Amino acid sequence: MPSIAEVGEQLTGPGGLFEVVLEDLDGMSMKMYRQRMTSMREIPEQAAQRGDSTYLVHGDRRISFSDFVAGANSVSSQLAACGVRPGDRVAVLSANNPEWVFTFWGTVNLGAILVGLNGWWKTDEIIYGLVDSGARVLVADRGRFERVADRLDQAPTVERVYLIDASPADFGDDRRLHRFDELLTKPSSDLPDTPIAEGDPAVIFYTSGTTGKPKGAISTHRSMIANLQNTMYNAVAGALVAGAPLGAEMRRQTASLMSSPLFHVSGCHSGIVVGLATGAKTVMLDGRFEAEQAMQLIQDERITVWGTVPTMVWRVVEHSERHAYDLSSVTTVAYGGSPSAGELQRRVRETFPNVRTMGNVYGLTESSSAATIISGQEFTDRPDSVGRPLPVVELRIIDPAGTTLPSGQVGEVCIKGPLIMPGYWGKPDATAETVVDGWLHTGDIGYVDADGYLYITDRAKDMIIRGGENVYPREIEEFLHGHPDVSDVQVIGVPSERYGEEVMAWVKLREGAEITGDQLTEHCRGKIATFKIPRYWKFVDEFPMTVTGKIQKFRMRETAVEELGLQAAAGVRTA
Repeated sequence: MPSIAEVGEQLTGPGGLFEVVLEDLDGMSMKMYRQRMTSMREIPEQAAQRGDSTYLVHGDRRISFSDFVAGANSVSSQLAACGVRPGDRVAVLSANNPEWVFTFWGTVNLGAILVGLNGWWKTDEIIYGLVDSGARVLVADRGRFERVADRLDQAPTVERVYLIDASPADFGDDRRLHRFDELLTKPSSDLPDTPIAEGDPAVIFYTSGTTGKPKGAISTHRSMIANLQNTMYNAVAGALVAGAPLGAEMRRQTASLMSSPLFHVSGCHSGIVVGLATGAKTVMLDGRFEAEQAMQLIQDERITVWGTVPTMVWRVVEHSERHAYDLSSVTTVAYGGSPSAGELQRRVRETFPNVRTMGNVYGLTESSSAATIISGQEFTDRPDSVGRPLPVVELRIIDPAGTTLPSGQVGEVCIKGPLIMPGYWGKPDATAETVVDGWLHTGDIGYVDADGYLYITDRAKDMIIRGGENVYPREIEEFLHGHPDVSDVQVIGVPSERYGEEVMAWVKLREGAEITGDQLTEHCRGKIATFKIPRYWKFVDEFPMTVTGKIQKFRMRETAVEELGLQAAAGVRTA
């Protein structure tokens, strides 16, 4: 049986199915796939030929590939009719549903830019995203639009709002409000013909920043297509290594369970984009993730692939009724967003009896999803690794001076390739700090072993990853500083078996102040996203510091692990 390295050389070498060449991109030499699409619009153009095969399943709705593409074309034409032009921004604020997907494809096919707003954001965060992106159109579901309905005037660029599951009359006589159904009134087989270049922006997704304000990372048509081809390469390489009959595998329709939010690159770039391009049936959860619903859908829809975050996998493999469901159709389980352990692999194999492939993924919003992948026997052999770089990804580890380190030495992880963002929307200074000479400085700490496998040993400085969500302590600290009883606060991540990490706040109160953790929790509710609210509160007179006055967050983590009786988790810094 060939090794992954041998298969990789075969597929990416001259004449290979995924031949990689060096091209000049903005004055830099870059690894690129020789044969590639030039815009995202080519994907639905090809997908329409799949006819009546099912593309999306959501609740009792089943939408075929041909009907979906016709609906997306309607969205494109109706947006154009109301003045949306290439480069304009169309924002979506909604739970996962077909309307989100229609809006995505209808927008990017037009050459406009889809802005995926975090569905867990509260009012101030949503207004910030609308203003920062300069969105002209907002598509929203009722529950989330209610958060900003009476403050929409604070986002003056928004000219039209399309409501997915509500009537405009429910919110008064605001003429900006329309029903989403209006965008679907002209289904057509004709795609837009506006010119689109590879480097044109397609998507803006927000990622939290250490300045306390989210930054909009731009994905281009080039970067999203690179991610798509990386994903397809990994599937083909994995099948060849496993000795699977590739032709039969390629002809069989994959059924994928969509449990990641569409405002994440995992849900959008590696979910609905890959699904439309490869002909997969994409089954979307209805509402919040519940283990029972996920298992019922796996049974009813004969799900074969589940790509998600470890938090959700744990909820299924620990569920007391998991053996009451037929989960035998699942052959692949992959997860990213936090380190995975050998015990989770064992529990997955015990829960899904026919799983053949398991994998872990490392990537960022700024890298348009996956930069490294590990799966199959590699993952069994190296459960703590996040894999080798994908064919058009270059990887290096650097020291604080920027010197590239040899294998085995720990430093900052840097990534280069066509999948790297061109920058943060409207933030050239932040871009210049993050992308240097084409290299994305991730801020994550790790090392590469002698065989080229990447290991992440620390988070991006102080960043917390809770259930796949990036949480930056600075943002929470700045919010809590606004409370009249709080003198100072430091936020850290502490280990959690269920979520990978939980948020903890160490608080110094003003002299004479008396307040409880429960009261501070209530102060946070409705003002910051729920996943950012600290679960643990510790009231102190002083923070642990060095002799030079620098706060030692690693000492806080050590103390928290000991006092709370927590088990230190892989990837969660305690020293």
